Amino acid sequence: MRRFILILFFSATLSLSAVTQSNDAVKQYIDTYKELAINEELRVGVPAAITLAQGILESEAGQSELSIASNNHFGIKCKSEWTGATVRHDDDAKKECFRSYPTVEDSYRDHSDFLKSRPYYASLFRLDPSDYRSWAYGLKRAGYATNRDYATQLIKVINDNNLQEYTLTAMERIKNGIQAVAVKENKPVGKLGGASDETINDETQQPDNEIIDGVYPQGEFTINQTKVIYATTGTSLFALANNNNIAYKKLLEYNDIDNKVDILQNDQLIFLEKKPKKSIATDYHVVAPSETIEEIAQKEGVQLECLYEYNKMQKGLQPAQGEKIYLRPGKPSYYPKLIARNTK
Repeated sequence: MRRFILILFFSATLSLSAVTQSNDAVKQYIDTYKELAINEELRVGVPAAITLAQGILESEAGQSELSIASNNHFGIKCKSEWTGATVRHDDDAKKECFRSYPTVEDSYRDHSDFLKSRPYYASLFRLDPSDYRSWAYGLKRAGYATNRDYATQLIKVINDNNLQEYTLTAMERIKNGIQAVAVKENKPVGKLGGASDETINDETQQPDNEIIDGVYPQGEFTINQTKVIYATTGTSLFALANNNNIAYKKLLEYNDIDNKVDILQNDQLIFLEKKPKKSIATDYHVVAPSETIEEIAQKEGVQLECLYEYNKMQKGLQPAQGEKIYLRPGKPSYYPKLIARNTK
């Protein structure tokens, strides 16, 4: 009898230890990646609570074989469009193809872009970000996971770990005009006891309004007395317009973007207000190697149509390196030498 009681005691102790370790892993995961989740809500609009809950479930709080081997924290399979690194892992079938990422941050960004770029998740982005229950059930209905309890599991993880606070933090930053901030390069959490000491920076960095050596500050700043941000590759223009209370069509007009796009394919300046018709402080801009008239309009904060007019330029032509592009109306002594250059 005593032996039986001792067995029960040790079994209970081991069970409690396993739960405690699991809770510790989840806490460590949240502390490590919460700012990445907040940044993704600012950048694309996926609620931070949902991102963290999915990361915890899909990667077993950073402890799964797949996440350790490939930094894939969301169980995203290769799909036909994936051209990056891959790893083979048993899932619904043996040796299935999964995406592999250089860093966990890349996994978080790809997860957001994956949801944003697929039409069957489009309805989620019309929900209130704080409505995590609708997001959870919407993900399940859209087929993100085959587990029939996936939505309730997400909701439980959010409630058990108070993840909603990170969604609300992101919403407050959006309200105050704070954009996504840079974080330290982070390594995978790994197994408990062997985690890296290097984690992301939890301190929000205040934007610097000074452009130094062509390096743009983080967050909102001004060019030609007009509000602008330097948006990185993968930024959603839909989310950016929404976060800044700008109509999507207006945002495209402000930035002379003809085609309707959402996810940016390159880092670029995005103006949040209509650019002035002329430069307030500078007469002309000297064309750098491979620089286009469209890039000059953004760098100087002057409407593209006005640059065409001031410099007697036709659309489709580009100025040559070293030429002057005039930024104000008037009668310059010469006009730029134009070249037919493919800028696509």
